[in-house]
Amino acid sequence: MNDRERFLAACNCQAVDRPPVWIMRQAGRYLPEYRRLKKKYSFLELAQTPELAARVTLQPMQRYAFDAAITFSDILVIPEALGQPYRFKETGGIEMEFRIENRGLIDQLDPTGMREKLGYVAEAQQIVRRELGDSKALLGFGGSPWTLATYMVEGGHSTNFTEIKNLFFNHRSDFEALMEKITAALVDYFHMQIDAGVDALQIFDSWGAACAGALYGEMSLCWVRRIIDAMDNRVPVILFAKGMAANAAALASTGAKVLSVDWTVDLTDFADRVGPKIAVQGNLDPVVLNTEPEIVRRETDRILDSMNKRPGHIFNLGHGILPSAKLENVETLLQTVHTSL
Repeated sequence: MNDRERFLAACNCQAVDRPPVWIMRQAGRYLPEYRRLKKKYSFLELAQTPELAARVTLQPMQRYAFDAAITFSDILVIPEALGQPYRFKETGGIEMEFRIENRGLIDQLDPTGMREKLGYVAEAQQIVRRELGDSKALLGFGGSPWTLATYMVEGGHSTNFTEIKNLFFNHRSDFEALMEKITAALVDYFHMQIDAGVDALQIFDSWGAACAGALYGEMSLCWVRRIIDAMDNRVPVILFAKGMAANAAALASTGAKVLSVDWTVDLTDFADRVGPKIAVQGNLDPVVLNTEPEIVRRETDRILDSMNKRPGHIFNLGHGILPSAKLENVETLLQTVHTSL
């Protein structure tokens, strides 16, 4: 069984000899080769130039024995393709070129032609697919409609999510019109990625925890469910909803093959709650990679032992890798998982 086969088997809750492993946001500032590229190109240049995006995607695979690569891109390519550009502020953080603050601006968003507008992502994935061959898995991804809508309506990162909640509670028809457009764009985008050769898709509901628990289905999960249904089981879909593990049953109802959880969650308990037919992914605290190899080994073993080789476990961090992660600790993590028998 090669790494790609192991990854797909784990997604489908089949027994494998060891958990497959990849790391969320595994390309990035913790790699010296990436930092060298960033001195020459902006993030947007790297993400929107197929050859460069492919190169960055492959950097972790060339250094480490990951079972899967994840496409180097950004969730905000969808708002940009809809007609709402974004940029990175000099002081840090993301800023949309303008806020979606009325129905007129929603109506101007154009969800058509995603394959043409975002073709640079597919081109990068095709390059990576050729380089990886059949031995390694390739993941595509996108943000959930709710998470993308928060950026679009708030105008960037938010603390209280006041504007998007106001849209949901006071202007429900406008909220739904926005979500319909985002969802339609994501469906086309994900099918494009599958056609380009990805083996699985991950949906990031990064701001799901901004929703009230009782309203999480209406605000977010109903739109995720629609996307997963539209994929028609072409590839496994992984759903990551940070801070929402308490809603295990609702997350499981989306049809996702794999549920990814953050580091605050007892992974064994969560796996028991979702049942044996859904795979789980996680959930080492990313900060552990800032410590020492013996701590990385201990904490990795703790998670592996807690899962006791449960069919359908994909080892991962509980969120994206930090720029401060130590290279030797990433190597230790992989060695520890790879020697777990």
